Amino acid sequence: MHKSLRHLNHLTAAACLMALLSSPVHADAVRAEVGRPLQQASELLKAGKGREALAKVREAEGVSGLTPSEALTVNRMKAAAAQRAGDNATAIAALEAIYPRVSGTEQNQVAEQLASAQAQAKNNAAAADWLKKAQAGGYSSATTKQLQAYLQGASGDYNAIAKDTAAVVAAAEEAGRKPAEDDLLRLADAYLRTGNNAGNIATLEKLVTYYPKKDYVNAYLGRLQRKPGFSERFTLDVMRLKLNQGLVTKADDYFEMAQLALQADQPAEAKMIMDRGYAAKVLGVGAEADRHKRLMELADKKIAEGGKSLMGGLDEAQSAKDGNQLAKIGIGLIGLNKLDTGIALLEKAIAMGGLKRPDDAKLRLGLAQIKSGNKAKGGQTLKGVGGKDGAAEIARLWMQIGGAG
Repeated sequence: MHKSLRHLNHLTAAACLMALLSSPVHADAVRAEVGRPLQQASELLKAGKGREALAKVREAEGVSGLTPSEALTVNRMKAAAAQRAGDNATAIAALEAIYPRVSGTEQNQVAEQLASAQAQAKNNAAAADWLKKAQAGGYSSATTKQLQAYLQGASGDYNAIAKDTAAVVAAAEEAGRKPAEDDLLRLADAYLRTGNNAGNIATLEKLVTYYPKKDYVNAYLGRLQRKPGFSERFTLDVMRLKLNQGLVTKADDYFEMAQLALQADQPAEAKMIMDRGYAAKVLGVGAEADRHKRLMELADKKIAEGGKSLMGGLDEAQSAKDGNQLAKIGIGLIGLNKLDTGIALLEKAIAMGGLKRPDDAKLRLGLAQIKSGNKAKGGQTLKGVGGKDGAAEIARLWMQIGGAG
């Protein structure tokens, strides 16, 4: 049996039982010979004894000359007992007998219970018909929504799932509520199955925002790198976020990340990455140990140089018409952990204007400000990062999961 369907059956059986237990059998509603076994059935249901309760209901059902009111009461108890006993066919028969005899909310609830019971019996067409009847009167519950999603999934109608679930998620956000985790997972899956990659990525970002679990972060970062227009120059940024979340564990990943950091003129970061790889005992061991050592030595050499080559062009950069060269020097100094000087130069470069990639500069500035201990200012800088090639997503992720918010 499908896990979600089992859960739905438990929900509907519980709802049916609670409705009955909140309306105990009254002596003035039924004759004593009918009411007595029904009351005993009610007590057995409270004790979780469905089979025994159903046997007592059958005693009441066997009394001759049942009035319409007595028959309705018997069927209500029979439906609850049969659901608790796992007798789906009997539950369906009882609920179908109840449906035309009741109205309003109770009729809608009975229709919902019938939809669930028919789904249990793998009669999905009948289940869908009963669900439509439940919804026709404006009835909607958590069970209804879950059952609808199950039936849509069983039919392979993932476009309908996407449309309906997207509306549920949007309604929650518009009301200032956090969308349900299950709804977001269902929506992401529906988008993936229908080839809506943009929708899938956007939903994964919502999962990361509202439920920042490592699995969701890992899935989102993996999809983000394949997003149309996402630039390869942010590969290191993606790996930084993975490292922040404890998702970098393999020697090759540590090594690649350190290489990328060195290529980006960030030798101090490269050394930090290598140090973490050594501490995790995945670097400096095995056949690649010498290669790891050489990369570490290169990082140490770059750090020892202290940015002399960078500073040699400072005067020219400061008198330039735009801030591009000054931004490069500032970012390079930040990569040597000379944060105060690097941040000041990068701020000046942004103010000079004319940058080829101004959002990249803001991203580097915001992260450097946070690294220097000015989290509030860094967060504000990151909020101003835009662009359509990855900078904005990286900035948002640092605010959502990286501790920069």
